[in-house]
Amino acid sequence: MGRRLRRSADLWRDPPRLTVSQWADKRRRLSAESSAEPGRWITARAEYQRGMMDAVSDPAIHMVVVMSSAQIGKTELVNNIIGFHVDQDPAPILLLQPTLDMAEAWSKDRLAPMVRDTPALRGKIADPRARDSGNTLLHKSFPGGHITVAGANSAASLASRPIRVVLCDEVDRYPASAGAEGDPVSLAYKRTATFDNRRFVLVSTPTIEGASRIAAAYEETDRRVYLVPCPDPDCGHEQELVWGDKGGDHGVQWDKDDAGRPIPATARYVCEACGAVWSDGDRWKAVAKGRWHATAPFNGKAGFRLSALYSPWARLADIVREWAEALGQSERIKVFVNTVLGRTFRELGEAPDWQRIYDRREEWETARVPAGARLLTGFCDVQKDRLEVSVWGWGRDKQSWLVEHRILQGDTSRGAVWDGLDALVDGTWTHESGAPMRLCRFGVDSGYATQEVTAWARRQSPSVVMVTKGDNRGASVIRAPSLDTNRSGKRIKTGLRPWMIPVNALKEQTYRWLRLDRPDPGLPYPAGYVHLSDAASADVALPEIIRQLTAEQQVRVVRKGGFPALEWQLIPGRRNECLDTRVGAHAAAIAFGIDRFSARHWDEIDARLGIKPAARPPGDPDTETDDSATPPPPASRPAEPRPAERLARGRRMHHAVF
Repeated sequence: MGRRLRRSADLWRDPPRLTVSQWADKRRRLSAESSAEPGRWITARAEYQRGMMDAVSDPAIHMVVVMSSAQIGKTELVNNIIGFHVDQDPAPILLLQPTLDMAEAWSKDRLAPMVRDTPALRGKIADPRARDSGNTLLHKSFPGGHITVAGANSAASLASRPIRVVLCDEVDRYPASAGAEGDPVSLAYKRTATFDNRRFVLVSTPTIEGASRIAAAYEETDRRVYLVPCPDPDCGHEQELVWGDKGGDHGVQWDKDDAGRPIPATARYVCEACGAVWSDGDRWKAVAKGRWHATAPFNGKAGFRLSALYSPWARLADIVREWAEALGQSERIKVFVNTVLGRTFRELGEAPDWQRIYDRREEWETARVPAGARLLTGFCDVQKDRLEVSVWGWGRDKQSWLVEHRILQGDTSRGAVWDGLDALVDGTWTHESGAPMRLCRFGVDSGYATQEVTAWARRQSPSVVMVTKGDNRGASVIRAPSLDTNRSGKRIKTGLRPWMIPVNALKEQTYRWLRLDRPDPGLPYPAGYVHLSDAASADVALPEIIRQLTAEQQVRVVRKGGFPALEWQLIPGRRNECLDTRVGAHAAAIAFGIDRFSARHWDEIDARLGIKPAARPPGDPDTETDDSATPPPPASRPAEPRPAERLARGRRMHHAVF
């Protein structure tokens, strides 16, 4: 009874006049599982966090938006807000993670250790092992409130229940819709409608310009930036820390070597006012004296933008080294811009100029695989009256060569055209070195004539032929569950399993590679370069192939619920079969494992083709490799039985991919 009375008294007692940062400094303890510096929380360790946390304590602010790089303490910011409300200002709280799996992981790996190691919380959130504790993995009760941890991909998680404090973590990773219910952020916001003192917090690393939730939300706030004073005693000019890759004489600067590559050891920060050069120590001291400055009128929404340049754990040499390693690799540059600079990445969604690409075409011998290509993959696009097939060669640095584009005319509901595809898949090509080559992977789209496609695929080697489905929201090439079932309706694990292709992601990558300029004579081609020649096809002229490769463009659309997104749309008057077969052949190369190949793997393939491997400089990490690593298959698979013989041997047939 006494404990119940004390808890009741706690509910009516006015909370101490502490801000979130003050509470954290006074009562929060960091856990060894989640921090490199366990023990007492010290806001001054990363001073910029103070303003972000205390905005939640400001009664004039109902929404807080944090758009930042990784590794600046976003997760601990969310944890401190939760701890403050549990201990000081009880309320119903919802923490929304991108998926239910991530929600469960956060509860186990972040919340549980914080409650265990912070005495002020340990006594208020009951042990889940206690009877009637009101404490489960995704729901925690405490006097005066509760914490619900949910996934943005689950409509059930967002069922209407009044919530005063909503915390949305990594919102740019949320799905466009929670089931069929609509935008998860809008659904979560509606749950705060009955509270005058509601708090809605959005936190995320940004992603793509025009499709980033956190960037759109930040633009609707007072758009605060963190200003730091120049440490030079004769200057003191306040400025936002900026990246110096766009030129100019201030911000992060570095020297370059004779090849034009950044030299990380020379990284320094240069004041925009006086030109003083700051060391890492100078920069960290300046950050400790900084302040938040609003660049737009206040409307009840506070927005904070921050990059890794402010982090007390980041050294400029390491940041410039990461930038240098990303140069020439558009996907890594995108990651750098998002996770280090905390900025949206601008996708060049407009179709590349086909004429410019045609003008940089190359020449190689017809019916020969160009010298740089080491592996062959292909893909078949199925139409009502024809099959369109592209064969692409792949080499080091993900460079690619269009070896052949074929059109097999015929009614795809009949067998004759599929017999022609048998012959193509079983065919050989001659490398410029004279070595014979066969397809290592071949994909076929199952979006049209699905029964005919799967029937044909069942007659092929499962280690070579892959049935595919397009996945517009995917990010990886992955296997889907088996299509085959037994008499009881259960899936047969060894049945035909389609591959899911992240169509949008691979189109974006193809366009970035098509935009690469041809290097000057004597210089190497950049990673990802797409090589094209008039020798590639007798069925379709190269200009038409390139028009089809560039037949789509990204268009910004607004989906149901007001959520912006980028969508691929066909340019009027164009056809896109060559783009579809290119994307499919790329997916086949990824499924084969090309993304995991090291220089040693390419050397082994060169040896099998009779090609002398390229010399590598001393100290190259690939000159000494782990012998236990599994090497890729060879560059040419042995002759295989014809389809009828394959069928007779059935599923017992297992052979090398080449």
